[in-house]
Amino acid sequence: MELDLKGKTVLVTGSSRGIGKSIAEAFYSEGCHVAINGRNKKDLDKVAKELPGVATIQADVTKPKQAQQLITETIKDLGSLDILVCNVGSGSSVPPGYEDYQEWQRVFSINLWSVTNTIEAAREVLSSANGVIICISSICGIEVVPGAPVTYSAAKSALHSYVRGIARPLGKLGIRINAVAPGNILFDGSIWSKKLKDNSDSVQTMLDYNVALGNLGSPEDVASLVVYMASARSSFVTGSVWTIDGGQVHS
Repeated sequence: MELDLKGKTVLVTGSSRGIGKSIAEAFYSEGCHVAINGRNKKDLDKVAKELPGVATIQADVTKPKQAQQLITETIKDLGSLDILVCNVGSGSSVPPGYEDYQEWQRVFSINLWSVTNTIEAAREVLSSANGVIICISSICGIEVVPGAPVTYSAAKSALHSYVRGIARPLGKLGIRINAVAPGNILFDGSIWSKKLKDNSDSVQTMLDYNVALGNLGSPEDVASLVVYMASARSSFVTGSVWTIDGGQVHS
């Protein structure tokens, strides 16, 4: 399917590894002008060697001023912004029942404020481009996943409410916004790579019992959906959450 994305300008936050990196690579392969973002300059420079010509912008988008600076530098480097992918997030937290005020603040900062900060900073430029926003979420925001941190699940559920609620105001500005909710995704450094090393049999048992397709997903699986959602092929889709989990959730 021809997606007609060549020449589009794209910013992917949290794109120095894992899902974010694969998303940046997918847009790059479509002929887009891509800006990658992260907090560690060395990690960004490593990706830039693999993707010659990408803009690398160091910023912590959990902080509003740095999110604004990220957008300013993206416009400086790319000249405009057509597509924003908000990928910053982390499921690392305390076990259910051990939450406290500081942990709630930390997890919401990473998984929700990182999104709202960046979108607020990019709203004007995206409106002028009739732009698209894709937020990377999790199936933990759709239904209770046993053992998943409550802080993380609540933050991703709030993200889904934000996407649905902000779609109308953004739509009036000519901007589409959607979320993609991955399930169990395997990549170097992911929790699933560690679990496979520790006990591959228990992982396969879990997959056989919980996941219709019986396997883990890849960052490339997620990236393919994101690229489609950012293209004109999905021009009538906004305010939605798309699940990509191999058939795990039932909600």
